[in-house]
Amino acid sequence: MYHVIYDGNCNLCVTFTRLLEQFDRGEIFTYIPMQEVAILESFGITPKDCEMGMILIDGDNPARRWQGSDAAEEIIRLLPVGEMFVLAYRALPGAKWLGDRTYEQIRDNRYQWFGKRAETYRPAYPFGCSGQDSGVRG
Repeated sequence: MYHVIYDGNCNLCVTFTRLLEQFDRGEIFTYIPMQEVAILESFGITPKDCEMGMILIDGDNPARRWQGSDAAEEIIRLLPVGEMFVLAYRALPGAKWLGDRTYEQIRDNRYQWFGKRAETYRPAYPFGCSGQDSGVRG
């Protein structure tokens, strides 16, 4: 099981999380809003760490982590046939660099461009609610 840490107050982030939840149905991923400070502390993650973007944690090996555009790529890679798309993307000259810069711009302007939710989105498949969860308990 992998844990996706997302901004539960960002409209774009919540839309991505909901889409991933519908597709995955809790088979590969559980979700933790960045606003769940106590759970994040159990992973050694601070609010300052979250400023650099979404985080993906390998539940079997919590020291294995991806952040920002690397987290998005790893999420896609873990999905059925996703690895094929990630390999094709990385094979395009300059695509990784452009993808990283685009992610940074979206991350830094997400509330202005996509809006901020009045309430934090609570995921359908939260961390700690699946019998398949491993690693640190929240």
